[in-house]
Order: sequence, then structure tokens, then C-alpha cells
Amino acid sequence: MRTIILLTISNIFMTFAWYGHLKYKNSPLWLAILVSWSIALVEYCFQVPANRYGHGRFSASQLKTIQEIITLTVFCFFSVLYLKENLTWNHLVGFAMIVGAAFFIFL
Repeated sequence: MRTIILLTISNIFMTFAWYGHLKYKNSPLWLAILVSWSIALVEYCFQVPANRYGHGRFSASQLKTIQEIITLTVFCFFSVLYLKENLTWNHLVGFAMIVGAAFFIFL
């Protein structure tokens, strides 16, 4: 469970690093890059331990799959709540297919 919690925290930070600046398109690009890298540094402080603790219990492929599913979940909330964008049926179907693919990774 520790791995999942750390990956979730990591993904929250990374989503803000990658997409948070989209709300501030009038700010200079160099500032967006600097802020994003600062946030990403914090993200790595959770991501690296999550992978270290999780490897052995999970394979590297499974860790990556868990991370991607968490990323999609975090992104859905972020997109709707922070960016005020709608998730449409085709987004959800596409995301569901990725989740379905995860099933095969864990077989």
C-alpha cells in the first residue's frame, strides 16, 4: 500500500508540473518551465521511493502500469476540477481500454 500511496502523491505533483501552467498562458514560458521543474523535483521525492519500495513485490512493468492507471485517475480529476474541461465518453472509453490492458500486465 505504501507504494500506491507514494505513486498517487507523486502523480498529483507531476500532473500539476505538466499541466498546471495551462491555466496561466499569459505568464512567460521560461517561468512555466522553472515552476514545472520545481514541482517535478518534489514529484521525484515520492516517485523514486515508491519504485524502490515496490520493486520486488511488483515487477518494473507492473510498477509502470500502476503508475499509468494512477496518472489517468489523477488526470481525470485534475482536468475537470482544475482546468474546468469536460471528460467526454470517448475519453472515458479510451481510458477504460488502457485500464483493461493493465489486466493483462498482471496476469
